[in-house]
Amino acid sequence: MYENILVCLDNSEHSALGAELAVEVARCTGARLTGLHVYAARLHNDRFRQLEAFLPPQYRAEEVLREQRAVHSTLITRGLEIISDSYMGLLKDKAACAGLAASAKKREGKNYREILAESVEGGYDLVVLGALGLGRVETSRIGSVAERVARGARTDVLVARRGLPAEGRILVAIDGSPLSFGGLKRALVLSRAFGMEVEAVSAFDPDYHQTAFRSIAGVLREEDGEIFRFKEQERLHTEIIDKNLAALYRDHLRKAVRLAEEHGFGIRHTLLSGKPFDRIIRYAEETRPFILVVGRSGVHASTGGDPEIGSTTENCLREVGCNVYISCHAFMPEYVEEDKGPLWREEALELLGRIPSHARGIVKRMVEEAASAEGLKVVSGEFMWKIRKRMGL
Repeated sequence: MYENILVCLDNSEHSALGAELAVEVARCTGARLTGLHVYAARLHNDRFRQLEAFLPPQYRAEEVLREQRAVHSTLITRGLEIISDSYMGLLKDKAACAGLAASAKKREGKNYREILAESVEGGYDLVVLGALGLGRVETSRIGSVAERVARGARTDVLVARRGLPAEGRILVAIDGSPLSFGGLKRALVLSRAFGMEVEAVSAFDPDYHQTAFRSIAGVLREEDGEIFRFKEQERLHTEIIDKNLAALYRDHLRKAVRLAEEHGFGIRHTLLSGKPFDRIIRYAEETRPFILVVGRSGVHASTGGDPEIGSTTENCLREVGCNVYISCHAFMPEYVEEDKGPLWREEALELLGRIPSHARGIVKRMVEEAASAEGLKVVSGEFMWKIRKRMGL
């Protein structure tokens, strides 16, 4: 699962926690460890030149300035390289205690940019860094480097806030997207590395559509409502989507449990109702997991190109108090249920295909349940229209 792990070091408390976690993952998986420290020698030299105008008169002569610039440039460049080497020594010592070796890399430039560049150039499977750096203050939630790396990385990222405890669990958020199921597979590997159980959690929002329709109703003119078929749209969402969301997300959890069982794991599973990021954050506060695993983006991610980080993931990164693992690994389990349900005729499938993709699975399940209740073995187009008429659509 992991072959090459990049550990970002800056001698901060959270950086040391990240190194500890990375060593444990490498010990379990046999991955190579590479430590990275980014220093900004050019930034210091530029700042020195900006301050020259404020030096005492005796230091502003051009000959003196040239000498001071040369001395400062040498001291800064060489000094920062020495500091980088000392940071690497801490990682190498931790790795050696686990019977591992660690290599070292130094880069000069803007912290997060160089980390992202190295993560691509080095072909790493995982980037580990602290949630906060040396610039943390009392009100800090997430460091700017950690946040920017999480947003820009195209590989898995582990953001460290806590060191190894005596016990804990790994919480993984499942929303039915390939990245969430890929995150579950990562969570199972982490479970072996840290000796912790895994819990899958799904959160759905049953109130969003009602809120949206109330908002629309307040501004929509009557004639526009007829064109938009507002009443039908509202009824469709209330009867089909909102009432069946819980069933849909329970199905996501069933798939998660089955996927874990195929890998030899028994996992807990919990269904939550409410705004997903809010409920996940609150649940994490209640249960205090060791790691929260989330997909880089969710089921509503834009298609085409590299997806942006999802809003649920970004909110969790800022607010949860545990380690956060952001997975870029995509996997979609395709399970055929033992009870295949009724057969679908071609005209019924055509009608089903007209349903928006985000609601199609819910409608299919609802129609099959209705057919089963009436003892039907086949879903016809006529039966589909019958269900629609029954709902008043």
